[in-house]
Amino acid sequence: MFTLFHHPFCPRSRFVRLALGEHGLDTRLVEELVWDRREAFLALNPAGDTPVLIAEGTPAMPGPGLVAEFLDEIHGAPLGDHRLLPRAMNDRIEVRRLMSWFNDKFFEEASGPLVTERVYKRFMKAEHGGGAPSTDVLRAAKANVRYHLAYIGWLARTRNFLAGDQLTFADLAAAAHLSAIDYLGDVPWNEDDAAKAWYVRIKSRPSFRPLLNEWMAGVPASAHYIDLDF
Repeated sequence: MFTLFHHPFCPRSRFVRLALGEHGLDTRLVEELVWDRREAFLALNPAGDTPVLIAEGTPAMPGPGLVAEFLDEIHGAPLGDHRLLPRAMNDRIEVRRLMSWFNDKFFEEASGPLVTERVYKRFMKAEHGGGAPSTDVLRAAKANVRYHLAYIGWLARTRNFLAGDQLTFADLAAAAHLSAIDYLGDVPWNEDDAAKAWYVRIKSRPSFRPLLNEWMAGVPASAHYIDLDF
C-alpha cells in the first residue's frame, strides 16, 4: 500500500495518480493543503509542494519525476510491452523530455497558475496569498494553454501517442495537466481536433475514472469534463 500526499486539483499529483492507476497499485490518498505549511508535511518534503509518495521501506518521494522513475524501476517490468518508460534508450529520453515539458514547463506557464488562481486562492488566507484571482495571471496562462495545446496536437498528428507508438508517462503527464484545467473550462478544444481526439482516448482509460469523479465545492465542472465522447 502506498500513501500519496496530494491535492485533488494539483496537476502533478494527478499525473502520479494516473501512473499508480496504470500500474494497478492501491494507494491511500491524503489531501494536503500546501499553503498551510504543516510541519509534519515539510519534514517529508522541505520544498513544501505536492505530490509526495510514501512507500514502505523507502524515503519520501517528492515530485512527479522521482515517482515515475521509482514506479518504472520497481513495477515497470511486469507491464512488458506496455511499460510506461520504454526499454530503448532513445525512447526513454523522449518520454523523459516530454514528462519534463508538461510537469515543469506546462505547469509553470499554464496549469499551475490557473489552478492556483481559480482553485487554491479560494481557500487560502489573505496572508498566504488568498483572495480574488489575478486577471493578468489568468490572461497569460490561458494564452499559454493555446501554445501547449498546439504542441500536443502536433505530436498527436505525427505519432500514435505523444512520445511514440505506445502509451507512456508522457501521455499521462499531458493528460493530467489538461484534466485539471479542463475541469475549469480553460482548454480551447475547438482549436485543435488532433489534441482533442488524443485526450478523449486517454481519459477513457480506467485509471482516469477517479480523476473525473473529483468535484470542488463552489467550482462547477465544465460541460464536457466527464463526457468521454465530447
